[in-house]
Amino acid sequence: MKKLLFAALTGILLSIAWPTYGFPLFLFFAFVPLLLTEYHMRHKPKSKRRFFGLAYLAFFIWNIITTWWIYNSSGFGMWFAVCVNSLLMTLVFFIYHILAKRLTFGLSMLFLVTFWISFEYLHLNWDFSFPWLNLGNGFATFTSWIQWYEYTGTFGGTLWVWLVNILIFKAILLYQEHKDKVILYRAGVKSLLLISIPIIISIIILNTYTQPEKTVAVAILQPNIDPYTEKYNTNDKAISKLLDSLILSKITANTDFIIAPETVFADNTPLKRFPVSIANRTARNIIQQYPKVHFLSGISMYDRFSDPSRVHKQTNYIRPNDFYDDYNSAFFVRPNNSTELYHKTKLVVGVENFPYQNVLKPILGDVMLDLGGTVAKKTTQEDREVFFTKDSIGVAPIICYESIYGEFVTGYTRNKADFFAIITNDAWWGNTEGHRQHLNYARLRAIENRKSIARSANTGISAIIDPTGKILDTLPYESRGVLSGKIALDTQVTFYAMSGNYIARISSFLAVLTLLFAIGKRRKKV
Repeated sequence: MKKLLFAALTGILLSIAWPTYGFPLFLFFAFVPLLLTEYHMRHKPKSKRRFFGLAYLAFFIWNIITTWWIYNSSGFGMWFAVCVNSLLMTLVFFIYHILAKRLTFGLSMLFLVTFWISFEYLHLNWDFSFPWLNLGNGFATFTSWIQWYEYTGTFGGTLWVWLVNILIFKAILLYQEHKDKVILYRAGVKSLLLISIPIIISIIILNTYTQPEKTVAVAILQPNIDPYTEKYNTNDKAISKLLDSLILSKITANTDFIIAPETVFADNTPLKRFPVSIANRTARNIIQQYPKVHFLSGISMYDRFSDPSRVHKQTNYIRPNDFYDDYNSAFFVRPNNSTELYHKTKLVVGVENFPYQNVLKPILGDVMLDLGGTVAKKTTQEDREVFFTKDSIGVAPIICYESIYGEFVTGYTRNKADFFAIITNDAWWGNTEGHRQHLNYARLRAIENRKSIARSANTGISAIIDPTGKILDTLPYESRGVLSGKIALDTQVTFYAMSGNYIARISSFLAVLTLLFAIGKRRKKV
């Protein structure tokens, strides 16, 4: 019973530490109960199955409490995400449980930390990508603690969490062996220093950061269209009228950018007909009234073709010699009426991307997460497109889920983006922690790149975020309106933007090295 309670305690501590309702201090000792459980079961016979079950319980509790809101868009999707993600986290601990018997304490801890970071790194890059619960994201609402993310990215936060957990874990083991309270006192002081020193450094960085003087004026549109009852029953003509009415209420002659949310034009415009589409005409009509303004918006598009040589893994099949590519895109219209397109690259698993089709389709058929009719495999592009004005001001069009990926977003910075425009539609999840977490994860991208963010969300929360991750202004969830303000333009390229997830790459190398050492080493006698 004690082991069961300890496993559940880890899951509960991780949950109450998580944004946006939690306090991240709990992250620094959340793994300790599970680590203690594993240590005391390590050399017992037939412990593997029992420990696997206990670890799964811990991670299932964490996943279900923090991501249950996926159920609002898909029951199958929620259970799949929760169960599979819990399984993957469990496997990390289970492999550690097996290998720890062959390694010294120091090497076993090195393996656990680097293997966990490698798992998070995998979750950023494979087809089943779901990095929502990567530990570094846990500080998203406490940005004054993590200004040093401009050097490390979120993997610095993951490493920070693990170092404190291991320090406390080791102290408890030593105390259980020697019964000397001095061990606990010293560990308490060391833990306090290990937590507080990075926070102090962060506060120094925050207080010495100078906001850029150059700014642009933005108008962020929030049309508040219910995706389940309105979005796909509202044609682009009606959307055009709605956006016009919103713009008239807030736009001035000094507005530089108008930003509208993801797929706000949802009539599925043929790619070849975009120049004469309602979306493009709407932007041009607005620019005629406000000749200084640039228009950036989301749009749903497709390209139908019959040439089999054009088929790729993301192509959708209709019938023999009849195919189409489906795009979740952003378009940009300048005052001179020139246009550019960007096609979303980081796709939502199941909704926009069917991973490992050759293996899974025979098993699952066409099971996908049906989000109000948007199901289709999306076609992507490789480059991180940056839209430039005639004055060489670069805006990055980041579409929805793409804002979760730190290293991915740095590609826009390296391509000379001066600020980020995140266009999204978070209404699928309802008024839950889902859309609030998504908003706050954007703050991490601001810090990592030292870029301001103009965030346009269909139903909310639209926001203006400064380069330190501070939210300057918002439009509430389920409100219709326009958020206008100034966006600071920071042209610097941070260390993280240049180096990417170097902590994860180093960790992956060390994890493999430690794994090979453990496999090649004779098992220690119990």
